[in-house]
Amino acid sequence: MVETSDLWREWDWAPIPLVSALLSSTLYLRGWASVRQTHPRELPVWRAVCFQLGLLLAWLAVSSPIGAFDDYLLSAHMLQHFILMSAAPPLIVLGAPVVPLLRGVPRPILSGVLRPWMWSGLRKAGRILLHPASVWLLMNGTFLGWHVPVAFERTFSSELLHNLEHAMFLFTSCAFWWVVLAPWPAKRVWPAWTMIPYLLSADVLNTILCALLMFSGRIFYSSYANADRITRLNPLQDQVAAGGEMWVLNSAIFLGFAAFITIDLLAGNRTRIQENRVTARMNAA
Repeated sequence: MVETSDLWREWDWAPIPLVSALLSSTLYLRGWASVRQTHPRELPVWRAVCFQLGLLLAWLAVSSPIGAFDDYLLSAHMLQHFILMSAAPPLIVLGAPVVPLLRGVPRPILSGVLRPWMWSGLRKAGRILLHPASVWLLMNGTFLGWHVPVAFERTFSSELLHNLEHAMFLFTSCAFWWVVLAPWPAKRVWPAWTMIPYLLSADVLNTILCALLMFSGRIFYSSYANADRITRLNPLQDQVAAGGEMWVLNSAIFLGFAAFITIDLLAGNRTRIQENRVTARMNAA
């Protein structure tokens, strides 16, 4: 019999996630402090806070007791996925990490890191891969693909596959949010207004998956049907709770950013209209 009190004490101190988070944090802060001297407006303190918080959340998703509970509760597993796809990535991207991370790398190492990007073929492949349409397909394909029962069940029998799933969630979602937020010094490939349907269409796919989990009336993942029960929820109730959790949390993020972009665009249009009116009156006078 599994005791929940034991699960709360299960922290995973695996070196790769921990060292990756600590190294990224250190390099970012080192570079941020340097770049901020010449670009204080582009790198305010809140960006550094967002990046560090995003790293912390990503590490907690895979190393905190959430990872222990996910063997027994689909709702815990989906919380982990939410953090890796919708909570940590936008925070990391809001940190505008590219320039601070590059400036944080010691120069002798940096030259070796940047050398492959001198190849025109690699740069072209990168532009194709990071195009908004490609990124949308990659993120949503990753999201839906890993939740197909066959793929989902295989992560229980292979730690390597489980880690690959988490890495794909995090990196494809960071790319997705990079397109949406376009942090300094990135420039938008598509106009800002296109990010509204970009986000809403992703939310539609999230809604479809969550609705299937909630209203299908059958258990999708057999591992949770056979797992020890550590709460009063039976497997189907746990699945319904997982679907509702993902539906509410993911939609809140997608719709929240879509609303913010809409308000920002409307405010910009209103400002331009007022400026045009003032210019017209001055010309008339």
